[in-house]
Amino acid sequence: MPERKPRKDATRNRAAILAAADTLFARLGSPEDVTMADIAAAAGVGKGTLFRAFDDRPGLLRALYEARLEPLREAVEAGPPPLGPATPPRQRALALLDAVLCFKLDNRRLALALEESGSSSPYQAEHYERWHGLLRAVLDQVPGLTDSDFTAHALLAATRADLVEHLAGQERIPRERMRAQFANFVNRVLASGALQGLTAEE
Repeated sequence: MPERKPRKDATRNRAAILAAADTLFARLGSPEDVTMADIAAAAGVGKGTLFRAFDDRPGLLRALYEARLEPLREAVEAGPPPLGPATPPRQRALALLDAVLCFKLDNRRLALALEESGSSSPYQAEHYERWHGLLRAVLDQVPGLTDSDFTAHALLAATRADLVEHLAGQERIPRERMRAQFANFVNRVLASGALQGLTAEE
């Protein structure tokens, strides 16, 4: 039996709700300042329509997060260097992690709200599993590097939204300095891992 397509009005409502939420979150800065009623009113729909489209607040946050993430995902999966598949693995891993950090900086309140809103572990989120799988696959191609699964987890942990919020908000580390510090950290991890792998092979 073919999968039922959503009705045109449901598709329009969903797009209007995401656009309204995106505008309100950008204007007010923190998702905590935006209520579901605010979003429904801005989208011109009833609260019932909003909840039918997204089930609950975490569902709406996830959908908005995924919508903002889509251009980056496309660049990584099919774009040109330094993010695309044609890039040498070590440079691609650096570019990928820098892009994730920049995305978290640009969307830090939304990312933080999303990590805090769910009852399950953020490591079980679909977007995290996708980034971990992609980074692990790239690290698998770095000569000499071993245990790419753990290394991918450890490097992505440095881009967690709560840490990014603390560094940018509490410690007020400038964006470009944070990017440079993170790149140095990633380089040290990759160099150390590759060296240990080559030593183990001798």
